Amino acid sequence: MKHQFELTEPSDLLDKKGLLLHPGWARQPLWHYDRGAIRANALQIKEWDYYYVLSDDLKKGITFTISDLGYAGLMAVCWLDFEKNTFKQADTIAPLTLGRITRGLGEGTLGSDAGILEFKNKDMNLRFETGSGKRILSFELAQMDIPGEGTGLSGTLTLTQPEGMESMNIATSWKENRKRFYYNRKINCMPASGTVKAGSNSFNFNPDRASGGLDWGRGAWTYQNRWYWSSASGYLEGKPFGFNLGYGFSDRTPASENLLFFEHRAHKLDEVLFDFDPEDYTKPWTFTSSDGRLDLNFKPLFDRSSQVNLLLIKSVQHQVFGRFSGRVRLDDGRELILNDFLGFAEDVYNRW
Repeated sequence: MKHQFELTEPSDLLDKKGLLLHPGWARQPLWHYDRGAIRANALQIKEWDYYYVLSDDLKKGITFTISDLGYAGLMAVCWLDFEKNTFKQADTIAPLTLGRITRGLGEGTLGSDAGILEFKNKDMNLRFETGSGKRILSFELAQMDIPGEGTGLSGTLTLTQPEGMESMNIATSWKENRKRFYYNRKINCMPASGTVKAGSNSFNFNPDRASGGLDWGRGAWTYQNRWYWSSASGYLEGKPFGFNLGYGFSDRTPASENLLFFEHRAHKLDEVLFDFDPEDYTKPWTFTSSDGRLDLNFKPLFDRSSQVNLLLIKSVQHQVFGRFSGRVRLDDGRELILNDFLGFAEDVYNRW
């Protein structure tokens, strides 16, 4: 494995010049994020919270996004059906938000473990409340049409963080401009409980069978980027298991974001390669690691794709949900076998 710097003590994220103090990765969110320390125009600062909750037992899932991209805020909710292999998404844009949305309710800068984010308009009501080891996701979209279910999507889901659970945390910058940086926390395998009402039907998420993940990102990016990301959270051999894989976004020389999670402990991987057909995302994918500890096949169920092209602003996103099969090896040498494990992989290009 190549050298990867692991931060083990708390630290400020940026120095007085707006440069990363300690590029690398950590098992906990040890960097202190201060929006006021960023040396970039407010239009270049990107902040978001993205959650997913998957239940293989119910064959259902849901994703939530509250993001502030400076020039606009983007909020989205997507209902996933793994029985019909369909999805239904509702989204909305708020112009020139300049960080107002992700500052949250209350004073100061929100970290990834405490605070409230909330967005309301006539079509969507979203609230993320975090504290005391729980993340409470409340939502209501009264007019959202759910194919085969009726109208309206609402509910409350609670994600629980067991004490001491480890997560993926990474801070990296761009070679072409070291004042452009990316601070990201991804939490896998949070037991999920609660009820979602989709049209005329209600779905009860059981924490012994449903699991959720968080993608919490803060930073100031360069103008044009393409990244690859894959995540899964669930239960293997009756125990919490998941993974976070990714590359392509910023200079990953200090560290990669590739980790396995088993019983809420992180197991670090080296580089991971996604092999897929960009002309047809529904064809099988393969995932392999340079250290030989991950070898997975991915069978897509459907491509949650979207595209925006407004001249200066362009986004092409392919988030593909499907099932992983193969093997992974933990730090202690133990090998785990996956068979149709539910998760997703994505290829995203952004110019903004």
